[in-house]
Amino acid sequence: MEHSLFKALADGSRRKILTLLKEREMSVSELQEHFQMAQASLSHHLDILKRANLVRSRREGQFIFYEINTSVFEEAAAVLYELFSK
Repeated sequence: MEHSLFKALADGSRRKILTLLKEREMSVSELQEHFQMAQASLSHHLDILKRANLVRSRREGQFIFYEINTSVFEEAAAVLYELFSK
């Protein structure tokens, strides 16, 4: 978990996606309004975030909506605390 989590957080575009999803769930087309990148690139970033369990997705008709997975952030905080405490 830790390697994919930190790899996912290392990219500025993925951090921006998470910041946007912190406000509300969004579809790819809604997210794309905030980026100047191809939809395929945005989907790639979302896939990395999903594999790190930082976001969850749900399908509604032909749209996929993404939301932040807060439980993973709690785990990440625990890992960071363990690394830097003492």
